Amino acid sequence: MQITTSNLTFLFNNWNLLFQSGYDEMVPWWSQIAIMKPSTTEQESYAWSSRVMQLREWVGEREMRSVGTYLQTIVNKDFESTIEVDRNKILDDTYGIFDFPMRDLGRAARKWPDVLLVNVLQNGQTQAAYDGQNFFDTAHPIDKFTGQIASATQQNYWSSGMALSFDNYQTVRSNMLAYKGEDGLPLGVTPNLLVVPPQLEVTARLICEADSVAPQTLGTITQAGANTNVLRGTAKVLVVPELSNQATTWYLLDTTKGFKPFVFQQRQAPNMITLRDPSNENVFKRKKFVFGVDTRGNAAGGLYFLAAKAAA
Repeated sequence: MQITTSNLTFLFNNWNLLFQSGYDEMVPWWSQIAIMKPSTTEQESYAWSSRVMQLREWVGEREMRSVGTYLQTIVNKDFESTIEVDRNKILDDTYGIFDFPMRDLGRAARKWPDVLLVNVLQNGQTQAAYDGQNFFDTAHPIDKFTGQIASATQQNYWSSGMALSFDNYQTVRSNMLAYKGEDGLPLGVTPNLLVVPPQLEVTARLICEADSVAPQTLGTITQAGANTNVLRGTAKVLVVPELSNQATTWYLLDTTKGFKPFVFQQRQAPNMITLRDPSNENVFKRKKFVFGVDTRGNAAGGLYFLAAKAAA
């Protein structure tokens, strides 16, 4: 192919279509566990209420309640992926070798939020949450402000000894159901999503989808014969291939609220950039055309009590 403006326009338009095709065919999972918050500047701050509002019987005058807030800031980061195309590949009509990478670049752009959320899931025990503790922690203070139960804490992280099983699932689930706000009242957490690596898929589906279980599965059951699985339907199962490097770690989330456990903050949607002018310095000096994508954003844990993490 001769290097002309029209030929390059045709070629890069074709690669753009391949990029878009790859983007459209990829189905990410991040929206099941995170809410997308648009960003308009280099960072965004979120104010979380320190207690859940409750109605009281109206006797006398209205009771004014001071609501403390926690401030959390998420800083946007830059991300990119770029493909260089040698000029001679175009001249020699061998540019077709880049078709798959261009499509794959589109998939990667769509998958970007998943990658951010995997990092938050797998490293949340070392990343600060809004209350100053790590997002996954063994001792979140229930009330950091002046309140009735200031010394109490609650747990959403088990680093070991909690292999996924019927008993351990129920332990974590009941623990989440019992979470309280700073006034000592239930937070109304209703865990409904069990997130696992591929290695735990069968166990997860047995817990959440099987109609019956063997007596020995639930440690307290001693009757002979099969028993009704009372945990069936308590959560849906989300299998995340990117979690396979931590084969015994699992997560239980509450995604039933208006706000989900994690935040995906997007400052700039994936944006395609090309350098295709033959007079461009990069082409003139290095014989390289460029096709790339860049984006800005970040992800973080939001309300810690909507998520729990456990491992064997």
